[in-house]
Amino acid sequence: MIEKRLICPERLRTVPKQFSWIDHALARKKYICGLSHASLALYLFPVTVSDAEGVSCYSDTSIKRYSGLAGNALTLARRELCIKGLSAYSTPFYQALSLQSSSEVLAPALCEKCIPDNRMSRADSEAVHIGKVLAERLGGIQ
Repeated sequence: MIEKRLICPERLRTVPKQFSWIDHALARKKYICGLSHASLALYLFPVTVSDAEGVSCYSDTSIKRYSGLAGNALTLARRELCIKGLSAYSTPFYQALSLQSSSEVLAPALCEKCIPDNRMSRADSEAVHIGKVLAERLGGIQ
């Protein structure tokens, strides 16, 4: 049996005040705005099957079967959710992250599976405009 582990312990999910695993903040704070349909489907699945800490470990094959995501739609949706700070992913674990943040913008939960390897490294001394970094990280997802 796979031992589950938290990916982002600092963003541990708890049951929101309205007692729903689909946190009302998703709509109230407009985190849902601009998400693709594939990302919304992917967000729903791990939230539905996760444990009390928001962690689930279904394989990509199972998630594709349940969600209907085909081709690389799962990879793109996962990247979008990580970039938006809604989910974290580290093979084979998904973690639904807390939406309760002191600021309106959630910190991205970027990992090696959300960003292609060729975009992971940058010389420490190289200064780059934040807009360029974000454009690279989004990988065309708006």
